[in-house]
Amino acid sequence: MATEIATVGVEAADEAAAAAAAAAAVAPETQTRAEPHKLERKWTFWFDNQSKPKQGAAWGTSLRQVYTFDTVEEFWCLYDQIFKPSKLPGNADFHLFKTGVEPKWEDPECASGGKWTVTSNRKASLDTMWLETMMALIGEQFDEADEICGVVASVRQRQDKLALWTKTAANEAVQMSIGRKWKEIIDITDKITYSFHDDSRRERSTKARYNA
Repeated sequence: MATEIATVGVEAADEAAAAAAAAAAVAPETQTRAEPHKLERKWTFWFDNQSKPKQGAAWGTSLRQVYTFDTVEEFWCLYDQIFKPSKLPGNADFHLFKTGVEPKWEDPECASGGKWTVTSNRKASLDTMWLETMMALIGEQFDEADEICGVVASVRQRQDKLALWTKTAANEAVQMSIGRKWKEIIDITDKITYSFHDDSRRERSTKARYNA
């Protein structure tokens, strides 16, 4: 099923969930040889396909939790077979968030937060930044790891985006530290911007509060 997902570009969340389960099934075979490498915390992949929205459907209704993992081996198995943004159809998102945190503004961990955003015009570049960010998150490379909620890769017709969600938008010092560290991790020198979820809720256009 994972191969099918790769070929059709992950057209539905149910297919992605089935593919994730199939991919993760490979892990027990390797566990007989060595103990899996446990992560500091559990992480969950989410998938949102907005390319075919149902008429009148509210935002977030197509969001699906796909798979939760807590070992290095599970992560690589899932990423290699499924979770690459370049395999996504237009207007679809992949999310990697701490388990227990939903990638929604309304989630208690996200409600007072915001996000750093990077844009990309090349799928290969988006794949690389997505992977580097995920490895930094699950490897606890950020000093403010408890402040980070997760990361979202968004494929769009004009310009793809990568967004790093954090939980305390008003703490400028912490957000600037995270922003600078993220730029080092994904190896970019261009300016990136931070916006508050609260601003996005009230206004159509996203307003930049911080720049790094």
